[in-house]
Amino acid sequence: MPIIEAVRWAPGGGAVRIIDQTALPDQLVERDLTTLDEVCSAITSLSVRGAPAIGVAAAMGLVVSVARQAGRPPSEFRAALDGAAERIRATRPTAANLGWALDRMLARAREADGGNPSAVVEALRAEAGMILEEDRAMCRRIGEHGLPLVPDGSRVLTHCNAGALATSGIGTALAPVYLAVEAGRRVEVFVNETRPLLQGSRLTAWELSRAGIPVTVLTDGMAASLMRAGRIDLCLVGADRIAANHDVANKIGTYAVAVAAGYHRIPFYVAAPASTFDPCTGSGDAIEIEHRPAAEVTHGLGRRTAPEGVAVHNPAFDVTPHELITAIVSDTGLVWVSGRQGAARGGRG
Repeated sequence: MPIIEAVRWAPGGGAVRIIDQTALPDQLVERDLTTLDEVCSAITSLSVRGAPAIGVAAAMGLVVSVARQAGRPPSEFRAALDGAAERIRATRPTAANLGWALDRMLARAREADGGNPSAVVEALRAEAGMILEEDRAMCRRIGEHGLPLVPDGSRVLTHCNAGALATSGIGTALAPVYLAVEAGRRVEVFVNETRPLLQGSRLTAWELSRAGIPVTVLTDGMAASLMRAGRIDLCLVGADRIAANHDVANKIGTYAVAVAAGYHRIPFYVAAPASTFDPCTGSGDAIEIEHRPAAEVTHGLGRRTAPEGVAVHNPAFDVTPHELITAIVSDTGLVWVSGRQGAARGGRG
């Protein structure tokens, strides 16, 4: 399987190197982020995206953002560090991994703070490196825990992109798919376009086809009819935040997929690392949902696609109630949620 590294250190460690996902699928473009403005812009513009990848990019981006501040007096350095962390935190409010990674970095800074800003920077660099490596290992563990859910012959429906491009490893929702193929199983993936920014058709289809895995792109409204026709065996999606009651925030349109899967008695699985679980948020009703610019909806295909001045509702995420979720696949194991236990319907044998 071709290796995709969506976020990593640039040679020398002075920059965060990302795959600019706004250029896909036409071009594979890598960018080096060296300043706070560049880090924040990359996250806000979705050049780097996916909850785990955002967390990794936030940790590494914090390092490169403050490295040049190491020569300042300790009090000024600490103010610069806190300010940089808050600016990065504000870029995308829904994904739990972003705040989790920044909180972990700031805790490490407090532990290392002995009045020497250079020592703090090096401690932060080491911590960000650990977050990067842990993310890669986390993806593999999710794949291993989810592997029994993807039998030979499975036809999998996914929404948005929760693959290698959304992490620093092999992905979350796509990790069981990659390991199933690695184990010699036949797997076919159906990918919702994921409007309005087409992360499914632009990103998921790109990385799956690059890996040689059969993939079919659907517009978002087609999935239910395929379920009715008996052509989908299971659904596998990622998550940006999981509430204490196991309600899940994920890319807009996920809820509709879960409703259709529930009606057709198709297992609906969510894959996400432990860092995506938010025990401080009781239910999905309390999850802050990011709203994106209207132009993402009113413009497409190189031109305006909605009348001038029309009202636009453009939430980036929706919430799937836990009652519709069969199980959550985490790096720590499998959590059965709705009681609809059982593997996929067995594929095509």
